[in-house]
Amino acid sequence: MADEVKLYGVGGSPFVCRVKIALNLKGIKYEFVEEDLSNKSADLIKYNPVHKKVPVLVHNGTPISESLVIVEYIDDAWKGVPILPQDAYEKAQARFWAKVVDDKSLPALFKAIGSHGQEQAVAEAHEQLQFLENELEGKKFFGGDNINLVDISATFIAYWVGAAEEALGIKLVTKDKFPKIIEWSANYVNCQVVKDGLPPRENLVAFFKRRFGKA
Repeated sequence: MADEVKLYGVGGSPFVCRVKIALNLKGIKYEFVEEDLSNKSADLIKYNPVHKKVPVLVHNGTPISESLVIVEYIDDAWKGVPILPQDAYEKAQARFWAKVVDDKSLPALFKAIGSHGQEQAVAEAHEQLQFLENELEGKKFFGGDNINLVDISATFIAYWVGAAEEALGIKLVTKDKFPKIIEWSANYVNCQVVKDGLPPRENLVAFFKRRFGKA
């Protein structure tokens, strides 16, 4: 019997896109259920009563929440292309860097975007991005030659940041400062499995203009 896989989310969420990319990597067919976050469905509240947030993956009726938890679940539940390394140390490192992205890099970038590129906020974001730049030394992806958990966790950096820069006329990630991140971003978003999980860029540019554009 085929697995029943549903993903509850919103198209423009980088966290939802992480899950789409992981599903694409494994070649898993799924039904996407678009949520209206201003009027959440009873299903979403039932499946994720703690956070009431997307994404939620429902696999044969069983819900899993939180994007990186879901990505690891997908890796465990389905064979095919591995998302986490097999080696215990490398697996721990991948989890560490994915957490750095979530706890350090993304909050700093959100702050820099929300401040319209205010100097102090950009300096803080650059400080965090430098760790990722160093981590990419000698590698095509954070996972080496292949995409892994860290690449998926950093999807926002690869795709959303450029749309925010365009919408707001600011520069956050420049080629002279972060050549490896720029190169990694291009390699990553040009992978078919990634491309198929991303929303249209113009939608994101419009979103950032609406959300952060100067009145």
